[in-house]
Amino acid sequence: MGLFSALMGNAGVAKTEELNYEFGNLLVDNETIEIGFKLIRDVFLFTNKRLIVVDKQGLTGKKIEYKSILYKGISRFSIETAGHFDLDAELKIWISGETQPSIQKKFNKQVNIYDLQKVLASHILN
Repeated sequence: MGLFSALMGNAGVAKTEELNYEFGNLLVDNETIEIGFKLIRDVFLFTNKRLIVVDKQGLTGKKIEYKSILYKGISRFSIETAGHFDLDAELKIWISGETQPSIQKKFNKQVNIYDLQKVLASHILN
């Protein structure tokens, strides 16, 4: 778990204890949260079994969608950055058999998109 340890000091990476407290009820037996990235309203949870995307919707954020994606179901992903001076970035994830990305998220400078893609790649390529 050297990669996850190395990322823990970066902006956007949430503390595992906080994630377990807030989202522990989403986990099955023998599933653990390895690392999570908090955005303004959304969260990416990387567990030892799957990716969980927590998508708060609406103006109040009371409506929440929890997307559960098995790593083996992800066929590809991409990141897009605008350049060094524009810190906005976008992540797209395709699920097997789909022609359009199932998940599209824009990120601001709080989350290092390169760190997030490293974690995603490490789970998909294993």
